[in-house]
Amino acid sequence: MTKSDLIDVLCETQKMPKGRAELLVNVIFDSMEASLRRGERIEIRGFGSFEIREYRAYEGRNPRTGTAVAVKPKRLPFFKVGKELKERVNDGARKGAKPATEATAASQTDESVEPTNTRATA
Repeated sequence: MTKSDLIDVLCETQKMPKGRAELLVNVIFDSMEASLRRGERIEIRGFGSFEIREYRAYEGRNPRTGTAVAVKPKRLPFFKVGKELKERVNDGARKGAKPATEATAASQTDESVEPTNTRATA
């Protein structure tokens, strides 16, 4: 799903103009970015949390030439999935939802795809 897909879904479900939906999505993302820049943690119950992880400087290698390269210290956003989202995704997979590759193959051949996972689940 892309940002424009999210805006389209918001327009359809909430019956609002596209410009207003785009503004709403941008405000949410901008405020999340500002919080992360300040070093704050973002927690969305049932979805997950975002935080900044700080990494020290280290000496890496250029994969093409093999020469040593100094990598500067950095701060990167890190997402940790919430328990509820994890369970919803896994339950959807167990209830017969096809992975994207199988769904694409089935639509191209117009035949149903039999599940290949024969391992018993407890």
